[in-house]
Amino acid sequence: MPAPSTDTVDAFAHWEDLVRFELFADRPQPTLSVPEQIAAEMARRILRGLLAPGQRIGEQEVADEFQVSRGPVREAIRVLEREGLVTVLPRRGAIVTELSSQEVADLFEIRGALFALVVQRIIEQRPPELMTALRAGLARLEAQADDPDGGDAYAETTYRLLILVARQCGNLRLQRMLTALSLQTLRYSKLALSSPERRQRSVRLWRSTLSAIDNGDADRAVALTQQRIRESGTEAARALDQP
Repeated sequence: MPAPSTDTVDAFAHWEDLVRFELFADRPQPTLSVPEQIAAEMARRILRGLLAPGQRIGEQEVADEFQVSRGPVREAIRVLEREGLVTVLPRRGAIVTELSSQEVADLFEIRGALFALVVQRIIEQRPPELMTALRAGLARLEAQADDPDGGDAYAETTYRLLILVARQCGNLRLQRMLTALSLQTLRYSKLALSSPERRQRSVRLWRSTLSAIDNGDADRAVALTQQRIRESGTEAARALDQP
């Protein structure tokens, strides 16, 4: 595959700077309170697998690490619970959310439906800056698809692409819902996209979707979007069901 042009690389670098990764991605340049800073760091650990599904999050241990009282930690846990990354259980406290394969499949199905709405709104205007960013993102995906160790990076790039597109849809509530769902499914997207074969299949669907958007073919763009997300959900659920 030919190396991306300098213009494409520059476009990607600019695009990547626009999308903050992980928690609070719906804020372009967030100023975070102390509880939010703690929540953001705990989210980073969860999404990178440093905290495993089902693992307990001890309030006192977190308070000691961040040198705060337990009050800000409780607020941070409430933020993580609201975003679906943490579950608070009676008499057990907070644990990293652990989803069943069916729950994962359901979340991907909902995410696909919401992102289809975003695509429908975007295709009406096709903002030139966004289209440039999508082409730059596609170039990055193509490189990561062929990298044997590119699974996590590929999933994170698709996450950033989705957030970038959602920001342009003109519906803040839809954007926030989609951001939250994407955050909850990111760990499982990494499972679904762990093999080069799966990533190559995914990038072909991305490429075809972008072509449909360029051509103003809303029906095809929506169908391809839902297909790509549905296949990822199916693969993630299958991986979870493996012994």
